[in-house]
Amino acid sequence: MVSRDPALVIVAIGGNALQGPGGGAGAGEWFAALERNLPPLVDLVANGSRLVLSHGNGPQVGDELRRMELARRVIPPLSLDICGAETQGSLGYAIQQVMGNLLRARGLSNPVATLVTQVVVDSKDPAFRNPSKPIGPFYGKIIARRYGREQGWHVTEDSGRGWRRVVPSPRPIRVVEAPLIRCFVEAGGIPITVGGGGIPVVEEAGRLRGVEAVVEKDRATAVIATALGADRLIFATGVEGVALDFGLPTQRFLDRMTVAEARAHLAAGAFPPGSMGPKIEAAIQFIEEGGRVAIITSLPLIGAAVRERAGTRLVAGG
Repeated sequence: MVSRDPALVIVAIGGNALQGPGGGAGAGEWFAALERNLPPLVDLVANGSRLVLSHGNGPQVGDELRRMELARRVIPPLSLDICGAETQGSLGYAIQQVMGNLLRARGLSNPVATLVTQVVVDSKDPAFRNPSKPIGPFYGKIIARRYGREQGWHVTEDSGRGWRRVVPSPRPIRVVEAPLIRCFVEAGGIPITVGGGGIPVVEEAGRLRGVEAVVEKDRATAVIATALGADRLIFATGVEGVALDFGLPTQRFLDRMTVAEARAHLAAGAFPPGSMGPKIEAAIQFIEEGGRVAIITSLPLIGAAVRERAGTRLVAGG
């Protein structure tokens, strides 16, 4: 069992933190959105926490795939692992610049840096036989099936909105750069890591190779949190906490769940795979591997959630 560091907090930043008030996610909006959304994380550092950040990249990878689609006739498209690396770098740059500026404005000197991160997955993971993660733009049925034949894509209809490419989403096993991340944290730095779930790679005869897949960001964040011995894992999302009957008149927020209760709600279908489900599953994984508490809340409420005054806390039991 990894020894736990009570001062170390891992925060997974949801994609909403990079979007403008109207939901826009263009690069020009990233910096303004981060200026609004990151101050609560600076408060954590000012109050003595050691911080590691991760982030989503779903809209940005979709944009990158769309750009390649438009330029396909003149520029060969990039593989999905390289797209993931590109968005790790671009989004990480925006986060580290804004976070660094906010820290310095508070008189804090912690360096912030992005580490392009590889995440090992199992080449025999069942996900490779059953691609299910939608990525990229929507297409009409005829075009989607043509791309499926020409590019070797798996395509499927997505909730009646059109047809999309789907790729495997294997479970993360370990983060290749974890020792470097640990060194940076111990030196007082704030690393930005496993962006978008990290770049999925398989290990073969001692060599790493990127694969056409997407790792769930929350699961990868739980893996690095365990590897670093974090005491707390925070999933910063677009809602104040976890709710049962979300969006219905009977909706009610939960301030605390045990692992057993969370598993029961998952089994009952309370947390769908496309929304809260992956966060709950990652939180369970973190707690079962020795973490003390996992918190799900919005970025503005992180400070209150750490003080047990907001959000939903997932604990082992009792």
